[in-house]
Amino acid sequence: MQNLTLLDGQKFQITIQRLCHQLIENHDLFANSVIIGIQPRGIFLAKRIIDELEKKLPKATIKSGNLDITFFRDDFRRKDGLVPSPTEINFFIEGKKVILVDDVLWTGRTIRAAMDALLAFGRPAKVELLTLVDRRYSRHLPIEADYIGIKVDTIDSQKVVVSWKETDKEDKVILLSEK
Repeated sequence: MQNLTLLDGQKFQITIQRLCHQLIENHDLFANSVIIGIQPRGIFLAKRIIDELEKKLPKATIKSGNLDITFFRDDFRRKDGLVPSPTEINFFIEGKKVILVDDVLWTGRTIRAAMDALLAFGRPAKVELLTLVDRRYSRHLPIEADYIGIKVDTIDSQKVVVSWKETDKEDKVILLSEK
């Protein structure tokens, strides 16, 4: 296996700050917008985004939550040992602008499942997608991100791994390739 570091250290933090600035341009003080992290790994990025936004917008109240999509996946019956994570959304999204957050966008199937799961909380006015890594050219569905940390051209045999300080002791994005 070959490892190529795509993002780490200060560049990782700058990328999150840039994404926050883009969100502020489009959502101002987040009065009619909510941020929802997709379980399991999107919640780390969502938390970082929210923490950064709260520093930049101390007067804003940013509603946020975590969404589990386990039973909305199109392959959940084929996988053994799936353990759902808790969904933590204590508000309705009816008429709100929802910003879905995930660490890697690849086939688009996770986002489709998240959109299905969201409907239990109301019908949003708009759904946007924020992702740290966009793996282009591998979509199964016509889904694209509105806010992208980095774009990576990959093939199916490659894997993108996002490490988070909270669980993996460092912030890093690595592209793994077979030799």
